[in-house]
Amino acid sequence: MIIWINGAFGSGKTSTAFELYRRLPNSHVFDPEEAGYYIRKNVPKEVAKRDFQDFPMWRDINYQMLYHLSQNYKGVVIVPMTIVDPLYFEEIVGRLRDQQVSVHHFTLWAEKETLQKRLRKRGERKGSWAEQQIERCLTGLSHECFETRVSSEQMSVQEQVEWIADKLALKLNPDTRGPMKKKLDQWRTQIQHIRWFQ
Repeated sequence: MIIWINGAFGSGKTSTAFELYRRLPNSHVFDPEEAGYYIRKNVPKEVAKRDFQDFPMWRDINYQMLYHLSQNYKGVVIVPMTIVDPLYFEEIVGRLRDQQVSVHHFTLWAEKETLQKRLRKRGERKGSWAEQQIERCLTGLSHECFETRVSSEQMSVQEQVEWIADKLALKLNPDTRGPMKKKLDQWRTQIQHIRWFQ
């Protein structure tokens, strides 16, 4: 099973994905961005694209990797990744589903003002690349292919994880951490996965 957690930048994809990973036995977090950074580093600037998702090879690499994992790993693969173009989504998730791979997709939804506040809180300056993408993300994610939506404004990260698990009939490990440990884990995850340069 693959769980794709989508959403605009600042919606909480990474926090939710790693919280789910902490509580779900036999799970693995797969990061499609890594292929993008590899491509960006190794492509001459004359043929570089501003968004690495625009490289067909990025979509193909991630399809191939996820298909490989689906055939060779018996656990749950969790994919935190913003993808807002329905055609690109089809090239990865649609192809996987065509191959009978079980892919469950969830969009974490928050309004523009909330996303801007969260980006500031994690250290992004006004007008950053991530903030510039908000309108494009919210418009793209309104497409019907990006349902089911989860309100990241009305639910905490823990509540989102439990909602997703309940929807998929997944049994989570009990969360025995205190409030401070939960906050520390969330903070550590956010710091480790901030992309300081786009």
